[in-house]
Amino acid sequence: MTDKRFRPSKAMILAAGLGKRMRPLTATTPKPLIEVNGQALIDHGMDRLAAAGVKTCVVNVHYLADLVEVHVRRRPDMEILISDERDQLLETGGGIKKALPLLGEEPFFQLNADTCYWIEGVKPNLEHMIEAWDESRMDALLLVAETVKAVGYSGRGDFDMAKDGALTRRQEKGVTPFAYAGATILHPRLFEDAPDGPFSMNRLFDSAIEAGRLYGVQMEGLWLHIGTPEAIRAAEYAVRESAA
Repeated sequence: MTDKRFRPSKAMILAAGLGKRMRPLTATTPKPLIEVNGQALIDHGMDRLAAAGVKTCVVNVHYLADLVEVHVRRRPDMEILISDERDQLLETGGGIKKALPLLGEEPFFQLNADTCYWIEGVKPNLEHMIEAWDESRMDALLLVAETVKAVGYSGRGDFDMAKDGALTRRQEKGVTPFAYAGATILHPRLFEDAPDGPFSMNRLFDSAIEAGRLYGVQMEGLWLHIGTPEAIRAAEYAVRESAA
């Protein structure tokens, strides 16, 4: 039987950030190229995308842009397009909006190069997202991780999730069980009323919540949050333990 589920053929990886929390490592190395278990963070995400059938990947660049560009162009398994933000860092939302002409009119994967690191469960998490995606109900589908099981994460969570996957924000002083794990499927229509210049994707996520069109998929496996130099050691230990 033919699988009729929509499978994104294009993706964007956000790789333009300054990586301030990873200093001093990021003084000479952009955060997406910092290695965990001998592999650059950005390659972890790109491997996942290639396995999910993505053929074209857009990468935005700003800080130490030449190093990032040279590195990603070595990928033999997908077409690499560069969205150049050398002149102005556009934040998450502005960066994706600038790249939309390269991404086309269909839904696409979007990964954060620095937080999108995990140990897979039985089935790859991007496959869980493909199965859950429903264009008629959703403008964005986020991969979320249980905070209590995450390695290297010390926050209070980002979202509550209903039984049907609908997401709502954590209250200002509250605690929620799920954190955004840095991977999403986005429909280009989400950006129709987006401003020009720099802005955060949180602005569009909030708009999607108001419209009842922001959904989540719970991650299977283990999320490794690489936010600080110390977190690298914790993540490497977790990977070794999982392989033992």
